[in-house]
Amino acid sequence: MMTHRILILGGTTEARQLAGKLAARADVALTLSLAGRTENPVAQGVPTRVGGFGGADGLAAFLRDTRIELLVDATHPYAAQISANAAAAAHGAGVPIIALRRPGWEPAEGDRWTLVDSVAGAVTALAAAPRRVFLALGRQEVAAFEAAPQHHYLVRSVDPVEPRLAVPDASYLLARGPFREADERALLLEHRIDVVVSKNSGGEATYGKIAAARSLGVEVVMIRRPTLPDVASAETVEALAAMVGHFLRPAAERGV
Repeated sequence: MMTHRILILGGTTEARQLAGKLAARADVALTLSLAGRTENPVAQGVPTRVGGFGGADGLAAFLRDTRIELLVDATHPYAAQISANAAAAAHGAGVPIIALRRPGWEPAEGDRWTLVDSVAGAVTALAAAPRRVFLALGRQEVAAFEAAPQHHYLVRSVDPVEPRLAVPDASYLLARGPFREADERALLLEHRIDVVVSKNSGGEATYGKIAAARSLGVEVVMIRRPTLPDVASAETVEALAAMVGHFLRPAAERGV
């Protein structure tokens, strides 16, 4: 039986789920790659590497050196640079690439969304008057809000924010999703939050804060998604697994 070498660029729940599906196949030699931004990632249950590749050229070299036959980009919708590097590396190494493209959230009746294009735009959207702000962005982006020190910030992240924000009024919460709407509603009420800053991550795991904000009439400053490379893609784990399954079929059956 031929064994196919597959590299999954992960860091998302879907990547872990896809890896679990593929790990059961005897015809797959699988590696799951994590960027290393989370200090204590969830156990993956498959061979895993942690850390960057050194840009598109480094990833292309890795694909060639390890004889990868299929690259799967299952990174976060906001990992734009990683996705760009993946597409460029796959092209350079002559390796097929497929990607997960999780659908974004759409505003519903009662939502009070202010759309911005960047984290810097979110800082500006908070305006001058002091507000009580829930930053649900992860620890990499929150330093930008030091430019608006007049606000109170509640910062939630998987790993501690170090160094802490150079602002006079901030509190920190360590937690890993998924987050239930009822719990998010209680959190917003407890901290008297009047604006949530969020990325449009899509999916169910972190939608609770959006639904909770809607129910309470709380504004959401929503950071639009970046533009990602145009590669063959699927919206769900099941559809992505089917694409992998198609690739694993003999070339004659695929019409190659």
